[in-house]
Amino acid sequence: MSFSKLVEKVKSEIAFYKGLAKDTEGASGIEYAIIAAMVAVVLAGFSGGVQNAITATFNTIQAAL
Repeated sequence: MSFSKLVEKVKSEIAFYKGLAKDTEGASGIEYAIIAAMVAVVLAGFSGGVQNAITATFNTIQAAL
């Protein structure tokens, strides 16, 4: 492979990765899912029986980490 073809290939790969870095499509969906999960945890925390289950789950996760 000649040097000029190698340079062109590197330039095209750089352009590809720059395009990926600018692509934010789908990010808002993930953000809404995180917010919904946080709201669900807060709402579930206010009910008595579920609060114990959530506490146990988080304690299990904490022990595993």
